[in-house]
Order: sequence, then C-alpha cells, then structure tokens
Amino acid sequence: MKKHIFAPYIMENTVNDLRVYDIMRITHLNIAFGLIRDNVVTVDHLQYLDRIAVYKRINPQLKVILSIGGWGADGFSQAAMTKEGRSTFVSSALEIIKKYDFDGADIDWEYPCIDTAEIACDPKDKQNFTYLMQDLRDGLSALQKETGKAYLLTCAVGGGESFIENTEMDKVAKIVDYVNLMTYDLRGGFEDHAGHHTNLYPQTGDPDGPCGEKTVRLYHEAGVPYGKMVFGAAFYGRRWAGVVDGGTHGLGQKASTVGNIRTEFDLQDDKAVEANRFTKLWDDNAKAAYLYDGADFISYETPESIQAKCDFIREKGLAGLMYWAYGNHTLFEAVDKYLD
Repeated sequence: MKKHIFAPYIMENTVNDLRVYDIMRITHLNIAFGLIRDNVVTVDHLQYLDRIAVYKRINPQLKVILSIGGWGADGFSQAAMTKEGRSTFVSSALEIIKKYDFDGADIDWEYPCIDTAEIACDPKDKQNFTYLMQDLRDGLSALQKETGKAYLLTCAVGGGESFIENTEMDKVAKIVDYVNLMTYDLRGGFEDHAGHHTNLYPQTGDPDGPCGEKTVRLYHEAGVPYGKMVFGAAFYGRRWAGVVDGGTHGLGQKASTVGNIRTEFDLQDDKAVEANRFTKLWDDNAKAAYLYDGADFISYETPESIQAKCDFIREKGLAGLMYWAYGNHTLFEAVDKYLD
C-alpha cells in the first residue's frame, strides 16, 4: 500500500479500460461526475456504479469517492444559497453514497463567484461554499453513526489565485480531509500565448507566471496545511496553433488560437510524435515537456514531469497525487513508479 494518495478521476468513457493491476495500485478512485438538478444530486446518467463493489473486492483498501460537479456543472450556487437548498443537496448525496457504498464525496465546484463556465454565481458563493462543505461534513458524520463507517470529504480547487480569493480556504481546510489542487489548465482555453499548462515551476521566460509550486504556496498561505494537499497532474495535452518560433520553439509566443485539448495522436508514443513531425522538447526550469512542429505547440505530461512532481510531493510533505483523467497507462505507470 502506498504511503501517499494515488487518486485518479475516472469518466464513463474509460471505465471499461480500468485494469485489475490499476485497481490494486491506486488508493482512491474519484467517480466523475454526480450532477445537480433542482438542488438534488443525481447519478442517473452514470451506468457503471454497480462496479464499485467489484473494485472493492479486488482491492479492499480502495476508497471510492463520488465527485460532484465538474466544468460547466450548474446548480452549486443555487443549492448552497439557502439552508433548505443545502439540506436537499446533502440528503440526496448521502442517499447515493449509502446506496452504492461510496467512501465519501468530492465537491468540484468550478467555480464559486465566477460564471466563466456559464453557470450561476453570486458574491455570496464565497461563504456559501463553506456552509455547503460544513453541512455535507455534518451529514457524513451522521451517516457514520448509522453505518459505523468513516467517510471522506474532499474538494477540487482551481490552480489560480481567483479560487482562493472567492472562497474561505482556511475554514474549508478544517472541514475537509484533503484538497485536490487542479495544478493543470494553468494556461489553456482562455490564453492565446503558447505555454505550459501543468508546469511544476515557472516556465522559462515567465518567472512570475503560473505553476504548481506557486499554487501550493498560495493555498498554504491561505490556510491549507501541506499534509491536506493533493497535487494534480494532467493526463492530456493542450495545443496551440499558429505559433511562431520566436527563438523558443514557440514557448511563450503568440498563437492564432487558444490552447485547446484536442490532439489526434498518443502524446506518449514516440513514433506517433515523429510521424506527426513534432520535436520533443523539455523546459528544465519548469520541469515540463512540450512538442513543437514549427506551427503548433503542445503542452503535455511525461514520465519525467511526473517524476519531478512526485519528488516535489515528498519534499513539501503533500498528501499525494491525483490526476485528470484515467486512461493513459504510460503516465499511470510513471506515477506508480515514482510515488511511494
């Protein structure tokens, strides 16, 4: 059993790829996603929840968590706005957790006080996020008295400063078991300059830019203990088109598009990279990999960047590593190798 948390998020389209080997190696499995309809948490759209019992037979120590929300998932602001709304949210979530023998809940509200994902928001989200987490913790504690089983409560949080500004993380940190840091998408869908989206340290040429180390530092300053932080890795790449060289193989250069997540080949397959005429590059300052073909720039994770993240987790005393999302066996095996 690993000392650190090893916790992939998994979506419906990759459930059938989950190997017995993987189930034996991970410590937590975040099932994505429960959704919210009129303050009620629902999983009616998820087809494979009956497999939770199978996963636990394979690995009795595995914790399976229901993750609620995700990008573009509306309903949090409305549910958290009133005590009655929170009560409905919590009771419906607990019913699902009990029915399918989940080991806890993960709240992935993207994001309080912000409507970038075209979801409802309100300035009161800042305090209501705390209230929702506390009510859910109280509900899980009550459920524990009923079942005799301890339940986990976690939250997924944005990698930028805005999430900290729009929440009360010092209070939330006292309520939850751990905080999943989304230390990816640090550059991407709203950024028209090519760069690393999941870099551990500042990228070359941008010493004050976003990076995972900065995210950890900011959350710690906001009141989250290192031992409750789970560092995030990205098992996908982000691609910018129309990027000039600029003497940096496109790094930090203006692009004709923002960084999307569409790539037509396996980024871990060296032959596919070569066949698509990309060159593999490494930014040692950032501990981050990227590809460049003279026009397109791809930021992505490699076993080398995973190793750097695992070393950082040990150095800072973090709780472990989570990633979005399950499906890349090369990177899975890198985490398994480097995370003790």
